[in-house]
This record gives sequence, structure tokens and C-alpha cells, in this order.
Amino acid sequence: MELLQVAITSVVSFLVLFFLAKIMGHRQIAQLSVFDYINGITIGSIAAELATELEKPLRPLLAMVIYALLTVLLEALALKYQRLRKFISGTPSIILDNGKLYRENMKKARLDLTEFLIQCRQQGYFDLGAIQTAVYESDGRLTILPVAERRPATPEDLGVAPEKEQFFTEVIMDGRILGGNLQRMGVNETWLEKQLRAQGYHSAKEIYLGLVDGNKQLSLYPIQ
Repeated sequence: MELLQVAITSVVSFLVLFFLAKIMGHRQIAQLSVFDYINGITIGSIAAELATELEKPLRPLLAMVIYALLTVLLEALALKYQRLRKFISGTPSIILDNGKLYRENMKKARLDLTEFLIQCRQQGYFDLGAIQTAVYESDGRLTILPVAERRPATPEDLGVAPEKEQFFTEVIMDGRILGGNLQRMGVNETWLEKQLRAQGYHSAKEIYLGLVDGNKQLSLYPIQ
């Protein structure tokens, strides 16, 4: 009965820990998600308790095993279900694009202007006019696409006027069509099906990753 109580409290604490991690956001984590980071600390803490628990070692052992199993289960479900993966890991947010700052996206990402400017400067961008697009990734890092004229290839020095670089949007992931992204790109599933057939594919299930750029050019990476 006592072991059952430990199992129940472990499941409850796991769920509470997960939702607290989602509320805290991603600002303090550079490589791991907040949930992975906190869960790792928790399992390590339980392991330390297990090492010093001489009278009832099964209790922390059971709790540690439950945490580990629930983590593995959650990761497996996230790989299978895209919506769950987005809920757990979060989604990237466009912070700056074509000279426009998206205040609402910054609020959702819990990113303030000061931190945004710091991350820009850390990547060598002191002038926001040098940035074409800035995306705040779900792991807390800022990804920057510079304007075409200021890329490392220095086309300005060569007197070259390069074409504006395109930003790609995922429309197929793991064989699943992302309807919301299709709509944002101004296309639909009928258009996508025609593009698939034109490139020799019968279904989106054959595609591991499909990307569309601003010119509505579709790039496909099939499942190997």
C-alpha cells in the first residue's frame, strides 16, 4: 500500500513539474528544454536520496524509475503526435521580419526587448536594419537571417545586388501535412498534392520534410 502511495505521488509530482516548467518558459535554457532540465535535476536529486536511504531504499528507487519511465513515454508520444510535440517543446516565434517587430510573439515567448537586443549583439548585430528575419527558437536561442546585402559573402564589396533571401516554412513533417502553415503561405492541400505529383510522389506520407519559400517553391526530403 505504501509503495502504491509513492507511485501515485510520483505521477502527481511529475505532472505538476511538467506544467510548472511550461509556465516558466524557455528563457533560462540554451540547449535543453525547461522540462528536460528540471526533470533531470529532479531525477538526480532522487538518485542522491536513494544513495543515502538505508532503511527504505525502494521508495526513492520506485520514484526515480517512475520519473524515468514517464519521461521516456512522453518522448515516444511526442515523436508520434506532432501536436503533443509542439505542446511539450514549444514552437518557434518570429520576432522580427522585414523591419517589423512582433510584440505579441515576444510576449508569448516571454522575451523582452532588452534580452532580444542582447542576443542580437551577441551574434554581431548591433543594427537591427541588418536583420531580415529573427526567430526565437523553442530552446531559447535566437536564429538570425541577415539581409541579403550584408551576408558574409560581402556582395556589396563586389557591386552585386543579390536577390532577397527566402525564409522557408515547414508544410510537411514526418509525413503529416501542416494545414496551418499551408494557409499562412497562401496555398492549400490541393496545391500541395499537385506539387507532390509533379515531383514524382503520390502522398505526403512519403515525405519526411517539405518546405515552401516565399515564391511558393516546394522543396521535398523523402523518407529514407
